[in-house]
Amino acid sequence: MWHERGGPAPDAGDLQEENDVWIFWLGGVGSSALCVAGCSEQTITLHGAVQFADEHPYNQALLKFEELTRKYYGKPIEFVLHRNSELGLEKDYFAYMNQGISVDYAIVSPSHMSTFAPTAPLMDTPFLFRDYEHWRKVLDADLLAPIAAQVAERADVMLLGYAGGGVRNLIVNRPVHDLAQLRGLKMRVMGAPIQTQTFQAIGAAPTVIAYAEVYNAIQTGVIDGAENEAFGIAQMKFYEVGPHISQTEHAISVRPLCFSGKTFRRLPEDLQAAIVRAGKEAAAFGRELEATESRKLLEQLASEGKLQLVEFREREKLLELTAPVRQAFAREVGAEEVYTRIDAIR
Repeated sequence: MWHERGGPAPDAGDLQEENDVWIFWLGGVGSSALCVAGCSEQTITLHGAVQFADEHPYNQALLKFEELTRKYYGKPIEFVLHRNSELGLEKDYFAYMNQGISVDYAIVSPSHMSTFAPTAPLMDTPFLFRDYEHWRKVLDADLLAPIAAQVAERADVMLLGYAGGGVRNLIVNRPVHDLAQLRGLKMRVMGAPIQTQTFQAIGAAPTVIAYAEVYNAIQTGVIDGAENEAFGIAQMKFYEVGPHISQTEHAISVRPLCFSGKTFRRLPEDLQAAIVRAGKEAAAFGRELEATESRKLLEQLASEGKLQLVEFREREKLLELTAPVRQAFAREVGAEEVYTRIDAIR
């Protein structure tokens, strides 16, 4: 059955026989299938995607989403979670959700939403959050709601809740303790312009490289390093080529748990309600899990001799140098009011 495997479905109206049950296709992959003979109620299968394996918090958050949706819906429903980049990368998942094909739910970096929603990368802006307490207060106050509304309107993708919680540091092939050692550092950044502008402001030499190519790029000297959170470092084994983790703590990640609007509208109302409720709770579960475990993971890797934690001595200077970049970016993308509210929280 093509729908179960994430492949193309027949056009609406086509009938396909399988196990002596005729199935009428309502839409593309990820949509629900309505049995018109041989069964008495709707059979729904939803497809999710994640770049990582089961131990990663994103995967665990998506599994929690599935568990809670089943609980709150109370009727038969099937989930297929495609792990380890089986369906590509996060930018692909978001495009699929926008089109209503292949992927119905996923956790996606805000940087991959910028083509549709200019305000989305504000969530990923380095140094947006001063510390964990600030980050928690912003999410608890739902200050990102205007951004979620723009993503829903322009990309037709719902942001059900916010996972994340990992602190992002530099992954470098040599120790970086201060601004002088940071100057001219060739490093990989995500594709949103704000990432490049921020690291240029502190003297680095950022470049955009595909995530899957980072390991090889550091190993071959194309770049000196990259930046990521603990679980990404461990999953991709970046410490093998960049064993010095410079603790710039330049970001605390916000990773929306997304759901395709096109899929959502095809679902029954009681399932829609279950998805909204489960998404918010599963995302909160995911961010608390990652916030708690990321520091432990870095310390574990350090104790095993796989990496070295390097103190960055001028973090306050980094905040100062990058403030004008954040302010200008917020104005540029029309998120100045959101940024002002975030910055005002103490």
